[in-house]
Amino acid sequence: MTELSGIAPALAAQTIELPSWAFGNSGTRFKVFGSPGTPRDPFEKVSDAAQVHKHTGLAPKVAVHIPWDLVDSFADLRRHAEDNGVSIGTVNSNTFQDDAYKLGSLTHSDPTVRQKAIDHHFRCIEVMHETGSRDLKIWLADGTNYPGQDDIRSRQDRLADSLRRIYQRLGDEQRLVLEYKFFEPAFYHTDVPDWGTSYAHTVALGDKAKVCLDTGHHAPGTNIEFIVAQLLRLGKLGSFDFNSRFYADDDLIVGAADPFQLFRILAEVVRGGGLNSPDVVFMLDQCHNIEKKVPGQIRSVLNVQEMTARALLIDRDALAAAQSAGDVLGANEIVMDAFYTDVRPALADWRESRGLPADPMTTYAASGYQEKIEADRVGGVQAGWGA
Repeated sequence: MTELSGIAPALAAQTIELPSWAFGNSGTRFKVFGSPGTPRDPFEKVSDAAQVHKHTGLAPKVAVHIPWDLVDSFADLRRHAEDNGVSIGTVNSNTFQDDAYKLGSLTHSDPTVRQKAIDHHFRCIEVMHETGSRDLKIWLADGTNYPGQDDIRSRQDRLADSLRRIYQRLGDEQRLVLEYKFFEPAFYHTDVPDWGTSYAHTVALGDKAKVCLDTGHHAPGTNIEFIVAQLLRLGKLGSFDFNSRFYADDDLIVGAADPFQLFRILAEVVRGGGLNSPDVVFMLDQCHNIEKKVPGQIRSVLNVQEMTARALLIDRDALAAAQSAGDVLGANEIVMDAFYTDVRPALADWRESRGLPADPMTTYAASGYQEKIEADRVGGVQAGWGA
């Protein structure tokens, strides 16, 4: 069996933040699907997220989305999370569902609309104070559909000014994390389409601004691990949104489409010192459209853990020697040997030695929790996109 003793401390320190919205109803662009047991409010989302941590030991934080997760008292939500053995993580803003933002939010030509979007982020920062969250994550749907629709350069100027005002409102220990996406819903140009644009804006803002890399937000064939290496080298990688995509931004379970890509990304994270760094948050950003929510998240964090273990098994000394010697095939073989190592039995034994289920998926299925929430949560409005 594969020996994990040399990498056990790194595995034990690993944490993966869960998105509250993964526990609500979601779907395709044509329909949002309901499913039994779906949470009806943010408190039930947190309870479900706590089950993932209970069975895996990997997920002690839950990210929230504003306004989807608005509650009367965030102090109560914070206490509820702590009572369930987790805490509130990243606060995600939303400037893509209000009619006012049809032509943009932080980049809009109308200063009234821009102020509305800025004020929303100010409210998000208040939520951060109330929940103890450190990170404000911003993803913008802003962009245009047609050449000439708006002035591209002016939109960048307006974005820089809006981000500056939000950044200035952050507390001393808080951060702004700027996500990027190369298309959708804007199809001619997107205002933050790539890591370079996000990097340029965060550099201009200051040390408390970082880049968020969503693994599904790239054109086919993009070498994502190169971006990871570069952002770590530059000290600007603030967080990951882990998911998988087959064709576009599909938000499927991480590692489902291309496990080797996930392995390569994590290999660069390890190489660049990003694993278990307080500066680099691992978070899932997924929607479970046809599968059950809690086991979907359990499978996701286990996928990340498995590929992390394989990445940690790369013999770095042997790899460096092969690279220095110009041994192309030898170097590649060292990497591939780590990738092809089946760490699952060793991880099962290691989890059991720490008082965790050897097989979290099976243990959750036998726990009765799914049946309980399906019976208890009849009635009321299920949480979902926009809820």
